[in-house]
Amino acid sequence: MENDTQPGDLAGATPQEQLAAIADVGRLLDGAGVQHWLFGGWGVDFWVGRVTRPHDDVDLAVRRDDGSALHAALVGNGWLHTPFEDEVVGTRYVRAGVLLELTFVVDEGGRVVIPFEPEAAVWSEQPFGDARQTLDGVTARVPALEIMVRDKRRPRVDDEHDEAKDRADYEALSRIDGGA
Repeated sequence: MENDTQPGDLAGATPQEQLAAIADVGRLLDGAGVQHWLFGGWGVDFWVGRVTRPHDDVDLAVRRDDGSALHAALVGNGWLHTPFEDEVVGTRYVRAGVLLELTFVVDEGGRVVIPFEPEAAVWSEQPFGDARQTLDGVTARVPALEIMVRDKRRPRVDDEHDEAKDRADYEALSRIDGGA
């Protein structure tokens, strides 16, 4: 199956299409034995239990060592690899207008790190865990709630759009029992 979608052509992905892609990718990666965690705005929505805002993409964290199995599972099911120039810490795929952005992580003695060069950055001092949350009949593995809250507590300030999304995400997460 040929997929000619490019990252710049993704304005048409509806929340329903993105949610269907989350379900599909979850099944594919579970079947390939690839550990993965939905984070970012969709991760927030799965914790909250409803779609809280529009999303540009679907963000997944995956173990860097699972890169080959991940690639085979996605490409074998119609996802087009649209790599970044420098793929040290992540990559991306597109299919049917949905952008899937992957961040590579490494487990270092229970800590989760992003393998930046020349020095890795600690994402979490604790493992992401095995929490699964359900939204509109789709179940996804997400990082522990305390990790999600901590990540959104300090919004990105280099981009007004990202800062606004982070503030909205933190507000939504803080309404969950145990979220603040």
